[in-house]
Amino acid sequence: MSERDEAIRREARRLASLGTSRRQFLTRAGLTLGGLAVAPSVLAACGSSDSKGSGSGGGKSVSISNWTSYIDPPGGTSILRKSFPKDTGIALTYTEDINSNNEYFAKIRPNLSKKQSIGRDGFVLTDWMANRMINQVKWVQPFDEASFPNKANLRAALKSPSFDPTRKYSAPWASGVTGIAYNVGITGKEIKTIDEFLAVEGTTTVLDEMRDTVGLFMRSLGISTDKPSYAAAQPAFDKLEAAFSGNKIDGVNGNEYVNDLGNGNLAAAFAWSGDVAQITLDNPDVRFAVPESGGMLWSDNFMIPYTTDKADLASEFINYFYDPVHAAVLTADIQYISPVDGVPEQLTKMGGDAAKLANNPLVNPTPEFLTGFSIFGPLGPAEEAKFDKRFAEITGSG
Repeated sequence: MSERDEAIRREARRLASLGTSRRQFLTRAGLTLGGLAVAPSVLAACGSSDSKGSGSGGGKSVSISNWTSYIDPPGGTSILRKSFPKDTGIALTYTEDINSNNEYFAKIRPNLSKKQSIGRDGFVLTDWMANRMINQVKWVQPFDEASFPNKANLRAALKSPSFDPTRKYSAPWASGVTGIAYNVGITGKEIKTIDEFLAVEGTTTVLDEMRDTVGLFMRSLGISTDKPSYAAAQPAFDKLEAAFSGNKIDGVNGNEYVNDLGNGNLAAAFAWSGDVAQITLDNPDVRFAVPESGGMLWSDNFMIPYTTDKADLASEFINYFYDPVHAAVLTADIQYISPVDGVPEQLTKMGGDAAKLANNPLVNPTPEFLTGFSIFGPLGPAEEAKFDKRFAEITGSG
């Protein structure tokens, strides 16, 4: 191991010993998701331009969009945000302005549909949206393979998805599971099923990601999500509609549920595993449960828009996080499933709380554990339009 890698690991161990979480940094900085959102007209002006000479001091720079809580926090204790520019010589503008797939797609669509810059050299979107970006609208470009040698460290199970069989255009940033988060201080009991979720006294929400919410309802009724069809999903839609009309669900949200759960403004919500793990560090009353009927499994994927000429620098960015040492530090912080081989071993070497994650099935799942999850299968354009239309009608999220 290099001295650089050992220094990164030492700093990660030091921060873990302080018990400081990303959520605490977001709270102290007064950051909210609403404050991070950027209008389409601003996207092209912020971050880096498409010139490789742009950025601080005229050097190399790269600008990335991602979801909140998907990297170490800004500020004096930031490890990877500091080490990437130092190690690569590439200035990094990293913006947490993705709150949901559809919302971000709507934000970048005006520019990308006209082959105009969005002021970003990379972004991270979920499997189904990656399929749309790669195969339908075709707004992404291939990685620069010479700048991405650590692609060889990609876990075998993630190497050949149907939407990108050779991973020419996409690389998983992290994988996770969708289940139920709840504040036991409000609910007064554990929540183990969708029906128990619907019986909660207090404010509840579901995700505005249709595949997550409808998928969990389908699974609660024993309906397979592997090869979904609109006809087969009707009982799940009916159950969801009855829940909304009966005031058993109070609304939908994207990633902003993180603040509401942690602050006690939500009793329960459909949520993503790693987010809840981070919230729990600050509020142990917040719990995560995989419904007895099963949860949903997904990956978020790094891609490069076709309007940037920095494919090489963007490829260097994702390459950095495919180094097992860096991937382990990232995993210890965000507590999602890493796509990189060798991460459990590196977590063990880090010791302390990080080492415990190597035995946490939500971070390092066993094949047996994964049998309780399913992936929402691909939808054709016509079927997707039907799913989205009814979901929007029920939830008011259209």
